[in-house]
Amino acid sequence: MSATTKPSDAPEPQSKEQRLKQFLRSKADDGEMYFKSKFIADEVDLSAKEIGALMVKLKDSATDLEIEKWSYTSATTWRVCPA
Repeated sequence: MSATTKPSDAPEPQSKEQRLKQFLRSKADDGEMYFKSKFIADEVDLSAKEIGALMVKLKDSATDLEIEKWSYTSATTWRVCPA
């Protein structure tokens, strides 16, 4: 008896980085956006700590977004706008 696999119609789950990048792109479409990780954590289903670590990565890798550490008052504020 052989096992066969059927291709799934369901899309592959996005990585955490892809999910955050997609969220930032959609929000930055209207212009620049300022945020603290803890305030968007629920929307992207990530912890504030995960978002902070991913923002550092995306700052260098997301060529279509301009990402800047803006200020620090009780948590880092990030500035994101289309590149």
